[in-house]
Amino acid sequence: MTHRSEQQEPRPGAVLELRGIHAGYPGHPDVLDCAAMAVVPGARIAVMGPNGAGKTTLLRCLSGALRPARGAVLVEGEPLGYRPKSLVRHRELVQLVLQDPDDQLFSADVRGDISFGPLNLGLSDREAATRVDEALDLLDITDLADRPVHRLSYGQRKRVAIAGAVAMHPRVLLLDEPTAGLDPAAVTGLLGALARLEERGTTVVMSTHNVDLAWSWADEVALVEHHQVTQAPMVKILTDGPLLSAASLGLPTIVQLAGALGVTIDASAPPRTPGDLAAYLR
Repeated sequence: MTHRSEQQEPRPGAVLELRGIHAGYPGHPDVLDCAAMAVVPGARIAVMGPNGAGKTTLLRCLSGALRPARGAVLVEGEPLGYRPKSLVRHRELVQLVLQDPDDQLFSADVRGDISFGPLNLGLSDREAATRVDEALDLLDITDLADRPVHRLSYGQRKRVAIAGAVAMHPRVLLLDEPTAGLDPAAVTGLLGALARLEERGTTVVMSTHNVDLAWSWADEVALVEHHQVTQAPMVKILTDGPLLSAASLGLPTIVQLAGALGVTIDASAPPRTPGDLAAYLR
């Protein structure tokens, strides 16, 4: 059984850490109870768990949007401050994109929405426009630049919301269920955009219910269940049947197929796709 992350030592080089976090909302004060998590630059982290377990609460604590009742949020080893100036600096480092894009889109057109954050950093119109063009290109939505937001599809609105965060040039991008409601082609396009973003030095953390997506994409999994967080390498968590069952999740398809075929998964080079598994068999 995988050990809970609050029992682990602090992670060297972590850009963000939660230590002993107690956080929740009125009526539900202990959504997270002594939870811990670390974000190391370059690591793809999938945040998983059943509905209501606290995945969004976890992301909001990391982003500074929710101040925990107890415990510490550490930014490069230093406690996060919650005064306005400190939070402004933190949001240059960390951006959160919520599950519903309509919670974040409010301008009349796409370009205006994406430029809002950079302009509020005090950038000049030219600097902000450059960042907007970069974000549009990265998300492959340049053709939407002058489109009214209310005329976009759900998937397009999701990309625009992510582009608004990307234009802030964050070191860490937190995505709450970014693939929910998207068709397979849109998911593939989004993952391609995230890969391009990672090449520019941004670390991506995403929450998801999709164990197959997590298996194919993530380096680590932070499993939120029973008010706490279990964080470990992806293979260690997503091959742990009892742990996943306790979190109302099943084994990934690749793991089930490997088990049925009697194939032992190499944790150092796991088969990410059916093609990888076929190569294992050969």
